[in-house]
Amino acid sequence: MGRSGLERFIVAAVRASAKAARDSKREEERRFAANQRYFKSLEKLQRLQEKEAKQKYIDKRAYKAIELTKDSNDLFTYLLCGILPETLKQNHSINFETLKPKYEFPHFKLPKNLESVPQKPKEDKYILDVGKQPFWGKLFPSIKEKWLIKVENAKKTFQQDLKDWQYETENNEANIIKYTKDYEERKVQYEIEYSKQCIDVDEAKALYFALNPNEVVSYVSMVLEHSEYFIEWERNFRIAYSPDSKEILVEFQLPNFDIIPMIGEYKYVKSNDFIIEKQRKSTEIDICYKALISSISLRTIYEVIKSDQANAVTSICFNGYIIARDLSNGNNVKPTIISVSTSKSKFETICLDKIDPISCIRGLSAIVSSNPRELIAVKPIREFAMVDKRFVIEEDVVSTLDSRPNLMDLNPFEFENLVSNLFSRMGLDTKQTRSSKDGGVDAIAFDSRPILGGKIVIQAKRYKNTVGVSAARDLYGTMINEGASKGILVTTSSYGPDTFEFSKDKPIELIDGGGLLYLLNQVGVKAKIVLPE
Repeated sequence: MGRSGLERFIVAAVRASAKAARDSKREEERRFAANQRYFKSLEKLQRLQEKEAKQKYIDKRAYKAIELTKDSNDLFTYLLCGILPETLKQNHSINFETLKPKYEFPHFKLPKNLESVPQKPKEDKYILDVGKQPFWGKLFPSIKEKWLIKVENAKKTFQQDLKDWQYETENNEANIIKYTKDYEERKVQYEIEYSKQCIDVDEAKALYFALNPNEVVSYVSMVLEHSEYFIEWERNFRIAYSPDSKEILVEFQLPNFDIIPMIGEYKYVKSNDFIIEKQRKSTEIDICYKALISSISLRTIYEVIKSDQANAVTSICFNGYIIARDLSNGNNVKPTIISVSTSKSKFETICLDKIDPISCIRGLSAIVSSNPRELIAVKPIREFAMVDKRFVIEEDVVSTLDSRPNLMDLNPFEFENLVSNLFSRMGLDTKQTRSSKDGGVDAIAFDSRPILGGKIVIQAKRYKNTVGVSAARDLYGTMINEGASKGILVTTSSYGPDTFEFSKDKPIELIDGGGLLYLLNQVGVKAKIVLPE
């Protein structure tokens, strides 16, 4: 028996409903699966981004450690061996022409308000603007009269405009004359000042080439000021110059020990996100600092000699010092940590691009602090005060008018007593031996200090001329014969470069006229040296 229509309809409806339910469920499951896949992809992307960000951070920290290491090692290398190559690339001579001011006075040019010249009015134009007499004016007098009135008014306007033009032109010409006069006056004043500055430079140049001490000192100061270093520090210096011996002394502030980068390597540790530091070896740091102060000493000497246009220098002494805090008492100290003296001729034989700074300094018989880190000072080969111009020999007439005794007026016996008493008052036990025919004196002194003391031979030369190397050789021979630990050569004049060269690596101290006056002043004796003509 077949189904009725209603039954078929119900079955179809149930089937359709079931199918719709199944389709809906499948769609829901599909959307759920799609959402799951989407969220999983988001989580995966987020994890990937976090991983990439973490890796970037790690790479950045590692790169920073590499950069810190590179910067530290680059600076260390420069301080160790880069100071001298740097100066060999520079031109150290001062071109005096560059010291002159640049001529910058402006060319003459009128202001815009004076440049524009008003055009002179022309009467014809005014008449033309009125126009010709109208045709009807010939027939009607009233029309002609009106035209004539317009012509007359045009002429009056022209006359007024002409007066205005004349006034404006005259006023403009007067302003141009005034402006030109002011310009010329300013130009004359500028050129006076400009010429004065140029003349000052020319005079300074002439005095420098004449070996004027002040100008030689100024010139060398400019040379050292213009020297360009990769590093910066408090770079102060003082310069003294003796024109008689052509000796120049530079007292130079060196960088402190802490300029050396103490860290040799920076390493990033990923596990704790730290950049750890690896200290350099103490011996490496000490060697670097000694190389640094040796290089700066050699560089300064090189720059002074290389720039010596006037041949003003035959010998140079460099005293390098530092300013630091003494931790034992908290006070600032200024120990000299390196002192080197050399002749120009000897230094010019050195190839600075091929030497080891420490070995080179040692070859020049320099005195270097045994421990600059601990502020251990050395005795300078030449004291600044002994070359300072305040104690130079006087040669002017005015110096003969004061009450100070002239050492050149002393007889040999008086000069002998003066020298002996000087060193006695300085703490030595001095015994006179004999007077020499050349006006000098030999004396034996004893320094009673343990270890540092001993027998000292003193020889003084009351000379007006430069003391040659033979005097130093004679003194050295006497020292050997007497078994003395030190020799002191004193003169009222100066020493030549050969004398300095011979004495620098021997226990001989040279005291010239300026140094003698300084030492006398230190013990309260006022004196002067006026050399005879």
